[in-house]
Amino acid sequence: MSALLEVDNLRVSFDTPTGPFHAVRGVSFTLGRERLGIVGESGSGKSLTGRAIMRLLPPSALLQADRLTFDGIDLLRASPKTLRTIRGARISLVLQDPKYSLNPVMTVGEQIDEAARIHGGVSAAQARRKTLEMLEAVRIRDPERVVRLYPHEVSGGMGQRIMIAMMLLPEPDLLIADEPTSALDVTVQTQVLAILDDLVAQRGMGLIFISHDLELVSSFCDRVLVMYAGRVMESRAAADLAAATHPYTQGLLRSLPRIGEHRAELPTLRRDPAWLEA
Repeated sequence: MSALLEVDNLRVSFDTPTGPFHAVRGVSFTLGRERLGIVGESGSGKSLTGRAIMRLLPPSALLQADRLTFDGIDLLRASPKTLRTIRGARISLVLQDPKYSLNPVMTVGEQIDEAARIHGGVSAAQARRKTLEMLEAVRIRDPERVVRLYPHEVSGGMGQRIMIAMMLLPEPDLLIADEPTSALDVTVQTQVLAILDDLVAQRGMGLIFISHDLELVSSFCDRVLVMYAGRVMESRAAADLAAATHPYTQGLLRSLPRIGEHRAELPTLRRDPAWLEA
């Protein structure tokens, strides 16, 4: 399987009054047209890794890598014009919280139509038709009504599905999904995962699925990266996650609640400073 994305020794740091803070420390992986899960605690560098791939970092961030290529394109040296042709059209990013991703002064329909026109090169009428079709695909009832609503008029779960629809509409080659199902109920979550699965299987899309949910990732993804403090602690087949060998991954797995299991105390993760030097 040829690599769609190659990441080698990715590093992201920020200057602080006490010196540089290393948020992502030497992350390396390759991605084919498959489903790659990235898991870890809050602050482990999962989301920052996704944003670094798209070069969507604040000016204060220092981005470095030995190699960062997408379909043969060097993303580190790509011009702003080249990046604009890639973002949205070929690489899409679904952010975790739609409240901060959707424009509050534009209707839902206007925002999705805009994505269709810019990245799909279609007319306004064609864009609206594609918008309605995609909203139906993510199981939104009465899309004709929803396109006239503003973001504050929709629920968190509906806003999440709207963001997913907007990012999938251009039919990207790579989708980076940051907690894409966190605001969805179980039924809708299953439906959205089925849509993503179809795009990977039928269109050959690559998917980076960022999540806290180890059980979801182990059942949905093909491979898993486990991150802690900006580093990859372990990489293995998702179906084999229960047999993880790294103490950090084992600690995360032990923290999962089990039906029918009674615990006197909740397990506590023990972190070894040596992990940061490995």
